Amino acid sequence: MKIIEVLKLEAKEQKVILNGWVRSFRANRFIALNDGSTIESIQCVVDFEKYDEEFLKQINTGTAVSIEGTLVPSMGKGQKLEVTVSDIKIVGLADPDKYPIQPKKHSMEFLREKAHLRVRTSTFSAIMRVRSFLAQSVHQFFQQKGFFYVNAPIITTNDAEGVGEMFNVSTLKVGDKDFSKDFFGEKTYLTVSGQLEAETYALGLGEVYTFGPTFRAENSNTSRHLAEFWMIEPEMAFYTLQNNMDLAEEFLKFLLKNTLENCRKDLEFLNDYHLKEEKQKPERDRNKLSLLERIEFVINNGFKKISYTEAFEILKNCNPNKKKKFTYPIDKWGVDLQSEHERYLVEKHFECPVTLYDYPKEIKAFYMRLNDDDKTVAAMDVLFPGIGEIIGGSQREERLDVLENRMNEMDIDKKQLWWYLELRRFGSVPHSGFGLGFERLVQFTTGMSNIRDVIPYPRTPQNASF
Repeated sequence: MKIIEVLKLEAKEQKVILNGWVRSFRANRFIALNDGSTIESIQCVVDFEKYDEEFLKQINTGTAVSIEGTLVPSMGKGQKLEVTVSDIKIVGLADPDKYPIQPKKHSMEFLREKAHLRVRTSTFSAIMRVRSFLAQSVHQFFQQKGFFYVNAPIITTNDAEGVGEMFNVSTLKVGDKDFSKDFFGEKTYLTVSGQLEAETYALGLGEVYTFGPTFRAENSNTSRHLAEFWMIEPEMAFYTLQNNMDLAEEFLKFLLKNTLENCRKDLEFLNDYHLKEEKQKPERDRNKLSLLERIEFVINNGFKKISYTEAFEILKNCNPNKKKKFTYPIDKWGVDLQSEHERYLVEKHFECPVTLYDYPKEIKAFYMRLNDDDKTVAAMDVLFPGIGEIIGGSQREERLDVLENRMNEMDIDKKQLWWYLELRRFGSVPHSGFGLGFERLVQFTTGMSNIRDVIPYPRTPQNASF
């Protein structure tokens, strides 16, 4: 029986069998046992006089055990139930002199070096349970709304984002550039986005979404970037930009509300963890809202929708902290907004989540629908407290002539994307979509400051361990 199930039982004597790992073993009597199903460990009380001393010495932090016993009301503080042990079997030993995850505070850097074991800590087990539930909630939301799940290819010949930071996929020997002899007969890459392929299916199935791994060869070793990450990309036929923005807000609120209701204990643990971390910071650097308050802030507030131009005027004329202006100046219409600007709009100016729309065309991708002013495109970004942009999307350009002009302006290879252009020749319709970086969402929901700590095995420049 899983510990999460046992803890829901009534406090009456009944037989249970538990399997798990020892978190601690005190006074040769009290085992704190955890099996990963919940943040809570259950206390198992051992009658040490029944066991050989050498046997008890093998029960250390990290040891895997199977315990039979009786569930009884606990006499200790902070727990309702405990198990009186009748039999204990050691399943897997853990040498206390070598097992690195001892019951003490470890730095995040140390735990990244032990990524194969860090999930046995309370912090990382909580993060990964929340991550798992968020992923389930993604599918739940779209399935309830009648969307179809589409698996976009991982290997591709196109650069959907136009960024050029892609990983090559090749079986050629080093130095051989004749891609006609390569496995696929042409130059191929790991995908940076499944969006273009999702569009083809939206223009046949109506409403679809992808949820899979994407890759970017960006040499950026920051707390916000990964080389391998997961993207959620819905695409919808007959959706305007307004429809797109409304769906993004509904989607995010559903995910957060569902997770808050179903992962409450994990989130309360992480909330307490971050409150302790915040106390170590100078007061000026502390978050004003706790983790739970930030989640509830999004759930309970309508998203403010304003144009890029309106946001530019607000930022140009503001003085963020009276003495010091922004690190990145806002002095010319058309500049790309940075995280500090986005967070100012959310946290200081509007004090609610913000959706920006109608961005300058020069800073957005070729496939975004050109507005009538010929200066902006029907793009949108959703901004959250503490993180800035969490969703980016747009209404897609459905007009063939306009799309071809934009591709010419941005030097996009039309021959390579002939199939994408054909969508505009055969039954083209207005359509929209957005992308949500799943790790960014997990970061926001768990409060972790480094994106490497919300994915099981982070892939970053010079690091592909495990």
